[in-house]
Amino acid sequence: MVEERYVVVWNKTARTQVRNIYNYIAKDSLQNAKKVVEGIVQSTNQLEINPERFAKDKYKQNNDGTYRYYELYNYRIVFRIYKNHIRIIRLRSTHQEPKDY
Repeated sequence: MVEERYVVVWNKTARTQVRNIYNYIAKDSLQNAKKVVEGIVQSTNQLEINPERFAKDKYKQNNDGTYRYYELYNYRIVFRIYKNHIRIIRLRSTHQEPKDY
């Protein structure tokens, strides 16, 4: 049985947010900033196979089940499943107040 693979794509907002995460952590530790960002990027690459294993995003209004999320290093990573690709939509600290969208 061949598993379907998705291509992982980052939108502009998510790329900016991950840069901001790096810059924020780097104020205290370049090593930790690199570790966190590399961990986040590697984790998103693992979405290529079976992204449905993650929970539906409860903050997405009228979510048809394609908006999912997971948490890593106290960051909430939101993505959307399309027919043949995954789009990383946003990253947010879990310490921030969540917003419906």
